[in-house]
Amino acid sequence: MIVITAPTGQIGRRVVDRLLAAGAPVRVVVRDPARLPAEVRERVEVVAGSHRDREVVAKAFAGAEAVFWLVPPDPRATDVTAAYLDFSRAACAAFTEQGVRRVVGVSALGRGTPVAANAGHVTAALAMDDLIAATGVHYRALALPSFMDNMLRQAASIRDRGVFVSCGAGDLRAPVCATRDTAAVAADLLLDRAWTGVEEVPLLGPEDLSPQDMARIMSEVLRRPVRHRRVPAEEFRAGLLRSGMSEAVSRAMVEMYLAKDAGLDHGVTRAPRNSTPTGFRQWCEEELKPVVSG
Repeated sequence: MIVITAPTGQIGRRVVDRLLAAGAPVRVVVRDPARLPAEVRERVEVVAGSHRDREVVAKAFAGAEAVFWLVPPDPRATDVTAAYLDFSRAACAAFTEQGVRRVVGVSALGRGTPVAANAGHVTAALAMDDLIAATGVHYRALALPSFMDNMLRQAASIRDRGVFVSCGAGDLRAPVCATRDTAAVAADLLLDRAWTGVEEVPLLGPEDLSPQDMARIMSEVLRRPVRHRRVPAEEFRAGLLRSGMSEAVSRAMVEMYLAKDAGLDHGVTRAPRNSTPTGFRQWCEEELKPVVSG
């Protein structure tokens, strides 16, 4: 039995699809079972509730060999580190109590870099990894850079104004990956019963790109001019606050982006084993273009 948390999200739903295609027994933890596609509900065991809750995870992890672990975003959190750690504590207890052998978790690049201790959400994610590893479960932390899919949050601006914004340097090349590739690696690890111990699994996409590189590729794919606009950190944070994020979350987001500018995502040497296949041009053709053009 393999348990999937956050099964309706960008990564989780793809993990579920891959596991079902492989014929694996799947159990999902979901707040609202109605959000699952009907064809998925018919083929999985469903535990309704939050995977933050002790009773929910005790029920969900009973008899399970492996768990896919993802802390869902909480834009109103008052403390980002607590949002990761406190959310995960009941699950960590249940890993031990229910005899879960293997956990695959969604985490971030940056461990071992000089800026990892002041990198907002990444600092919190790395602390979560340590909490999970301390349970003694076999653990693989998917160490991720920025997602290509995050660009969909600015689809309206790209469509209407030909602009996407960040507080990062426009010419700094860094790894970027697609959620589809993250899900593929997660599913493969969940199906593989041979691995043991605790390790990070960096996923870097096929190439490093700068925001200016991405603007050029989007312009070519969409056949309209697209440019990157860098905004000062405080202006960027103010925009996050206006969008409904809490003070703590908006501050942590800015800290993360500034840490990326300072080398957070450059602590791992690119190699074939950590280079995932989906390129940004392909992702734009298949994911961004239908949204912007539709």
